[in-house]
Amino acid sequence: MSTPSQQLAALGLELPQVAAPVGSYVPAKRVGELVFTSGQIPVAGGKPTVTGKVGDAVSLAQAQEAAKLCALNALAAAAGVCGGLDRIVAIERVCVFVACVPAFTEQPKVANAASDLFFSVFGEAGRHVRSAVGVPVLPLDVPVELELIARIGS
Repeated sequence: MSTPSQQLAALGLELPQVAAPVGSYVPAKRVGELVFTSGQIPVAGGKPTVTGKVGDAVSLAQAQEAAKLCALNALAAAAGVCGGLDRIVAIERVCVFVACVPAFTEQPKVANAASDLFFSVFGEAGRHVRSAVGVPVLPLDVPVELELIARIGS
């Protein structure tokens, strides 16, 4: 069976650099066998890759790509505090916030993009409980923010 880092490479993906916090928090924190991430947004190179509201300036497809980038950023943050991606043995919980217009009701479809990535990297261990919540605005006017709880092995 492939390791998570091998699966990620097979998908043609790699973990980005962990974004520096812009406030009084840390990107991730280990508590026993769990790693909690702060909300991760779709940034690359220190800048948002997309801004605006889903259902207005941001399409469902763009929001799904943003969710994938949030997932990669969350994995990078978690891997940074637990000794690497291959130390993560399961994704336990994911919460996805979608900044959207009031009439947009497809938050689960946005979140599925991240959930599918976790399953592709971790197999059955990537299946998790999840919330997908519509909100009026997110930091830096990004359309998606994601936080996760992962379990690590020895």
